[in-house]
Amino acid sequence: MIIGTTRELKNHEYRVGITPGNVHSYLAAGHQVLVEAGAGLGSGFSDEEYAAQGATILPTAEEVWARSEMLVKVKEPEPEEYRLLRKGLILYTYLHLAACPELTDHLLSAGVNAVAYETIRDKMGSLPCLRPMSEIAGRLSIQEGAKYLEYAYGGRGILLGGVPGVKRGKVVIIGGGIAGTYAAKAAVGMGAEVTVIDSNLYRLVYLDDIFGTAITTLYSTETNIVRAISEADLIIGTVLIPGASTPKLIRHEHLSHMKKGAVIVDVAVDQGGCCETSHVTYHSDPVFIEEGIVHYCVGNMPGAVPRTSTIALTNATLQYGLAIAANGLEAACKADPGLALGVNTYNGRCTNENVAQSLGLPYTPMF
Repeated sequence: MIIGTTRELKNHEYRVGITPGNVHSYLAAGHQVLVEAGAGLGSGFSDEEYAAQGATILPTAEEVWARSEMLVKVKEPEPEEYRLLRKGLILYTYLHLAACPELTDHLLSAGVNAVAYETIRDKMGSLPCLRPMSEIAGRLSIQEGAKYLEYAYGGRGILLGGVPGVKRGKVVIIGGGIAGTYAAKAAVGMGAEVTVIDSNLYRLVYLDDIFGTAITTLYSTETNIVRAISEADLIIGTVLIPGASTPKLIRHEHLSHMKKGAVIVDVAVDQGGCCETSHVTYHSDPVFIEEGIVHYCVGNMPGAVPRTSTIALTNATLQYGLAIAANGLEAACKADPGLALGVNTYNGRCTNENVAQSLGLPYTPMF
């Protein structure tokens, strides 16, 4: 199979879908790899490194798109790339289609077979290609939230860990999954007072077991959420329903209960966000203030640390890419039902039930 990767066009996105090490793996399995010139520079990978592993370097993205049978990316295609979509192309990347109806329409009309990292499941039912970015986004959420609590950015002027004789800052994390867990680790490490809210009692038991008295756990109800965020300095939203739009657990009217200068970091914004007042921002202009509350809503948070993120992501995605390349998409999905769950569009049909439900589209199973 001919596999390609191109430079990401999303604002301040420096990750790349394939590393030079991945090139070696694909070529060792008998495949060909095309790389757009300069695609890996943001992650610290030179064209020479790709070429040394056997990749063919092409001068333009258009050539890579046109010649590739499977295009491996990091983020969803930007509008200027829609014209490059074509029937039968396997697009293997993060898609988050529940928040992208226009892109979904283009994928369906073009007949692209789109495999979304974020809906692939492993044998344990977890999300292996989403996990590494959730780990990074969770840690970054505290790092960025702590920064924007500074008064110069509109924050409350709170140091999360406090100092002797001064109270610590309060962090509320809504969603106790992978991103929420890593946010809790970072917040506890900074010395903050941490509360984690989730609707899964078994998850709360697990978090209580691993963190002990370092955190407080609360069952997710509107009453508990409103009470917790009204006392918080920093709120982290990490709620995830794979493939589906994120429920709005923090509504506009809730902001009036919060402290002025408090910060919301909506990690879930790429799926629509769990705060009603969230909208996607970019690393170049990451925050806005609504009702006196600072909102950090960058949709590609791990792109801020591209070297770490690219290596972590491709560690997870390579095995599935090799399976698709070796067997073809259809056979690979028949052999691995978890990979089949990653297929969001196939031959002009929406093949992910949560995406279809979120966008009001007919759902058609792949097989």
